[in-house]
Amino acid sequence: MLDFLAENNLCGQAILRIVSCGNAIIAELLRLSEFIPAVFRLKDRVDQQKYGDIIFDFSYFKGPELWESKLEAKPELQDLDEEFRENNIEIVTRFYLAFQSVHKYIVDLNRYLDDLNEGVYIQQTIETVLLNEDGKQLLCEALYLYGVMLLVIDQKIEGEVRERMLVSYYRYSAARSSADSNMDDICKLLRSTGYSSQPGARRPPNYPESYFQRVPISESFISMVIGRLRSDDIYNQVSAYPLPEHRSTALATQAAMLYVILYFDPSILHTHQAKMREIVDKYFPDNWVISIYMGITVNLAEAWEPYKAAKTALNNTLDLSNVKEQASRYATVSERVHAQVQQFLKEGYLREEMVLDTIPRLLNCLRDCNVAIRWLMLHTADSACDPNNKRLRQIKDQILTDSRYNPKILFQLLLDTAQFEFILKEMFKQMLAEKQAKWEHYKKEGSERMTELADVFSGVKPLTRVEKNENLQAWFREISKQILSLNYDDSTAAGRKTVQLIQALEEVQEFHQLESNLQVCQFLADTRKFLHQMIRTINIKEEVLITMQIIGDLSFAWQLIDSFTSIMQESIRVNPSMVTKLRATFLKLASALDLPLLRINQANSPDLLSVSQYYSGELVSYVRKVLQIIPESMFTSLLKIIKLQTHDIIEVPTRLDKDKLRDYAQLGPRYEVAKLTHAISIFTEGILMMKTTLVGIIKVDPKQLLEDGIRKELVKRVAFALHKGLIFNPRAKPSELMPKLKELGATMDGFHRSFEYIQDYVNIYGLKIWQEEVSRIINYNVEQECNNFLRTKIQDWQSMYQSTHIPIPKFVPVDESVTFIGRLCREILRITDPKMTCHVDQLNTWYDMKTHQEVTSSRLFSEIQTTLGTFGLNGLDRLLCFMIVKELQNFLSMFQKIILRDRTVQDTLKTLMNAVSPLKSIVANSNKIYLSAIAKTQKIWTAYLDAIMKVGQMQILRQQIANELHYSCRFDSKHLAAALENLNKALLADIEAHYQDPSLPYPKEDNTLLYEITAYLEAAGIHNPLNKIYITTKRLPYFPVVNFLFLIAQLPKLQYSKNLGMVCRKPADPVDWPPLVLGLLTLLKQFHSRYTEQFLALIGQFIRSTVEQCTSQKIPEMPAEVVGALLFLEDYVRYTKLPRRVAEAHVPNFIFDEFRTVL
Repeated sequence: MLDFLAENNLCGQAILRIVSCGNAIIAELLRLSEFIPAVFRLKDRVDQQKYGDIIFDFSYFKGPELWESKLEAKPELQDLDEEFRENNIEIVTRFYLAFQSVHKYIVDLNRYLDDLNEGVYIQQTIETVLLNEDGKQLLCEALYLYGVMLLVIDQKIEGEVRERMLVSYYRYSAARSSADSNMDDICKLLRSTGYSSQPGARRPPNYPESYFQRVPISESFISMVIGRLRSDDIYNQVSAYPLPEHRSTALATQAAMLYVILYFDPSILHTHQAKMREIVDKYFPDNWVISIYMGITVNLAEAWEPYKAAKTALNNTLDLSNVKEQASRYATVSERVHAQVQQFLKEGYLREEMVLDTIPRLLNCLRDCNVAIRWLMLHTADSACDPNNKRLRQIKDQILTDSRYNPKILFQLLLDTAQFEFILKEMFKQMLAEKQAKWEHYKKEGSERMTELADVFSGVKPLTRVEKNENLQAWFREISKQILSLNYDDSTAAGRKTVQLIQALEEVQEFHQLESNLQVCQFLADTRKFLHQMIRTINIKEEVLITMQIIGDLSFAWQLIDSFTSIMQESIRVNPSMVTKLRATFLKLASALDLPLLRINQANSPDLLSVSQYYSGELVSYVRKVLQIIPESMFTSLLKIIKLQTHDIIEVPTRLDKDKLRDYAQLGPRYEVAKLTHAISIFTEGILMMKTTLVGIIKVDPKQLLEDGIRKELVKRVAFALHKGLIFNPRAKPSELMPKLKELGATMDGFHRSFEYIQDYVNIYGLKIWQEEVSRIINYNVEQECNNFLRTKIQDWQSMYQSTHIPIPKFVPVDESVTFIGRLCREILRITDPKMTCHVDQLNTWYDMKTHQEVTSSRLFSEIQTTLGTFGLNGLDRLLCFMIVKELQNFLSMFQKIILRDRTVQDTLKTLMNAVSPLKSIVANSNKIYLSAIAKTQKIWTAYLDAIMKVGQMQILRQQIANELHYSCRFDSKHLAAALENLNKALLADIEAHYQDPSLPYPKEDNTLLYEITAYLEAAGIHNPLNKIYITTKRLPYFPVVNFLFLIAQLPKLQYSKNLGMVCRKPADPVDWPPLVLGLLTLLKQFHSRYTEQFLALIGQFIRSTVEQCTSQKIPEMPAEVVGALLFLEDYVRYTKLPRRVAEAHVPNFIFDEFRTVL
């Protein structure tokens, strides 16, 4: 009959593909369960209030129109719904596809069973497939994997979350309406079961059997599979475990399958006493905690509680006398085998001859070790025992007492067993590789010895004093030929013949009285030894390695191993060389990957890479977690070194008086530093002793592990320092900003110095790591802070700055800001608020409006540069950009609301425009016209002023940041600054040339040059924030005249001071001039330049008309409003760096030249 798994056997390939798919689906479900967006859980009050109205469970399907109409009634909810869709559609679709694949899996399996029944596969029926060894395994696995999928979904993705995700997908996705969409079936299969994985949660009635029966499966198929599992050893595992007391371990995989599949036929669990007794006697006579798939553990005492037959059958096993007997037995076994393993592991004990002679003994020891570890780990695990269940607690206490359980001793046994297994496997692999070469070598040596002996008896060789004996000579020559004729490929015949040859050589020694000649005896003994070695060598079989692989399986501990992490870390801290032993344990754990990957590999499925990547990644993450203790311990020592270096050890001057040498020697603290440094290098040595290891399919390089660990610890500590160091009390007078920055600067400097100090002892590039990680932390926090201003948020898994191996920790926000960079920015905005402070441009300083005390100055930005570096300033600048955009958008919506929707304001503006046009003319009776327009629009100016001043204030801060960045760039990286400036000028010259002559080149659409150079220029401060376009705008009617009116409405609140320029008249009615000018300027910059033209023309007309009126009324001094307007024009020209003729086009230049002389 054709091999069931052959590529041309359609029946076998079809079921193999289904099973392979099942393993891949479970890996995908486990992977996705770590990425459930928190918002779908609706755990905290904030999420409930914000998203409660747009995230629905299946109650939505009772009346979708009703829910949608509720949403449509509120535009802000619609907007939130749209934003939520944009942010979550990608991950929700991925979850939906995983759920869909579960449904597709069971549909495919049912179709396959129907095909078998209908005779689609020639000569194959369910019965014949179950008779075939591979077919039997695959059919059982197919059903079992479906059960595992359902259990994993319920354990990892709560029912409510599933429902919310499915409804969200249904509402947001276009795919749901397609004809092949089976949304209804998926919803029926995955609706909430009421199960909760929280400890102490009650189990829903009829769970999980009612859940397993949501998609009907052929009953006869289920009962045939259960029948096979009850009677057969479908994986032939018993041969690897010959001892009867190991039978339950040998059948453990099958027992797990049976446990899951019994839920498809719960009547057996409820009423079939005889069947359940048979199952328990065969599979669970001495164990009741089982691992069902990749370390998911189940305690049968709890799981079978609701089923009468199952509970009764299990009572024998759970009888306290049986529990006591098993626990005592395993305690004795583990003590005995631990002593044996430690003996085997002694240096020089495991030699090749010894291993080859005692293979059965070594394998028995390994079996005992693994069975004991398995039983003790499973039955003492916390996860398998609900602390609220009195009976389970009692059983567990009994085990702990009788097995004299000590987790450290169990862990030591696991370590030693893994090490022993590892050494044995390596020896066997080497012996197998050299097997033929060695055999041929021994054969050659033995044959040559016989030939030499034949020569000895020829009597020709001098000095041997052996009489000539032709019979012996011929006999030895014959033996030599016989040895040479042994055939390696026919090992059985060769083995038999070798035994006969050994016997013949023993007999010849006795019968021919050859003992008297020592030399001949020696030759015979050597040949016998070589023949013995040949027998040993021919007995090196691959079966031994396969048996070791089977009995060394540690997949049951895939999750349980985590409970030993603290013990592992403690032992590493005490003795860093422990890492080498741990390596063997990690490799043993990696063997668990064989279970899910076997079928995927057999099916040549493309999922092989992603599934092995997932499990290997999980294991490598665990290895990193364990070894993280090394960087942690290093940093603890580092902090002590920093403390000693900064506080205790005095810097040695370049010149030193002899008598002061003793004071500077400071032998105590220096010895302490040396001791700590030595400890750090010992830790480094420890991790580097772990050779490069292949964990699953991921290569783990210890040097990389160490560097990543150091980076992770650095990120953790720096992120915490930044979070803690930048929390401000808004009521503090004066502000805590500068002291906190100084304090944080000292902390950061400490980290920096310690890194510099340690890099040579650990052999890492300290400065590179420092810059990369600090920039990553700051950029990530800026990105998270800017998410507040974005509709489509950047999630953690999408962020280019976040990493899985070296994660940047997230902290709970302490105020409206999400991160420290937001708090810093808002604190700076708070203390430089234009309503409270007055900015003096020439001094780059802010003063309090009431007390005239200095609040802060450009020194603040130098301090930020010192503390957070260029990345910090740059991040602050980016955040301010987002804030300016938000303010400008708010301003536009406010403009729409208070001006374009207000009839009276529009009429006033219309009247004013009619009165002042044409703009080149002089307005008659100007004072009255302007004042009446201002009076009628008075109510709109407060909000207007607020918006403009906020934008102006942020622009001043951006200018200060650009100055600081440019200054430090020219100071610290003068070549970079020069190169950027020249490249920038060259680019601009080329672009200008292109606009004058379009045939000249210009960067194409897909060329990122301009975009990339901008990032560099902004980082180096070579840009002018005032020239930036922040938002795209449409045409706005009356825009120039509104801004003009706004300006002249504010002028009376200001007065001119010769020293300071324009200052606020009354602190009670605060207006600060620089933010006002820069705010207006930024606002006008966002619109077409003709608006600015019109605005300047209106100001020019105002100046001309007012001066004209004063002259005709013979008022000698220039009105304050005119002075203000002229100063505005002057500042406008200065800030925009435009030629003065722009202003002189609207105001006669003699007024411009002379107005300061009359003040």
